[in-house]
Amino acid sequence: MTSTAAVPPPRATYRRLSVEERRAQLLLAALGLFAHRAPDEVSLDEVAVAAGVSRPLVYRYFPGGRQQLYEAALGSAAEELTQCFTEPETGPPTERVARVLDRYLRFVDEHDTGFSALLRGGSVVETSRTTTIVDGVRRAAADEILRHLGRMGGTGEKPAGPRLRMMVRSWIAAVEAASLIWLDDGKQPAAAELRGWLVDHLIALLTATAATDPETATVVHDLLALERSAGPAGQLAERVIPVVVEAAHLLPAAPASD
Repeated sequence: MTSTAAVPPPRATYRRLSVEERRAQLLLAALGLFAHRAPDEVSLDEVAVAAGVSRPLVYRYFPGGRQQLYEAALGSAAEELTQCFTEPETGPPTERVARVLDRYLRFVDEHDTGFSALLRGGSVVETSRTTTIVDGVRRAAADEILRHLGRMGGTGEKPAGPRLRMMVRSWIAAVEAASLIWLDDGKQPAAAELRGWLVDHLIALLTATAATDPETATVVHDLLALERSAGPAGQLAERVIPVVVEAAHLLPAAPASD
């Protein structure tokens, strides 16, 4: 009887990563660790283990050590998050903002560790570089909102005044806080519901600021002219007007006629 030599099992296919792919792999592993602990508590050995590589390889890509890796990881998350804010200037402004928020919340959902590292971690390490990275995301977001409000100083536009800019930056801060709370609460309520509430919040802030700031009043007037009854502004008006009517007794009494 002729014996047949055993056929060895096929070896697992190994694919060498490009420089860009390897760097992205290391940044992703680092973001996952920095999202849950302070940067000075994360060692390069842990990053290497999380990425499935050797410590010398981590140093090859980030010779500046942990701080360089941390800043690069923040920059990577910031760049991707900033891209979420880009939206063509077509359609009613509040519907554009809703689409921006849909992308933003999808990023938060799919990259929750990176998002947490960007916003929570950025305030832990007190360096000018990390502060600049985090604040750059906030400023980019504010500039995009002001652009859709017609106040970025483009052709035929006026740049935003201090009250309007402060209001938009305050809203961006509220969006950040709501997103982090959303992650802490197990991503409840549903993203679509959170997005709707955040758009309502922006409209409400604009309306309140318009009551005392002529520039914002002009912005709101121009914005409402572009809105649809079925859009966010129209739906909010339908819900809010009955509530406002209940406050009619707070208005000054009309002077008695002779």
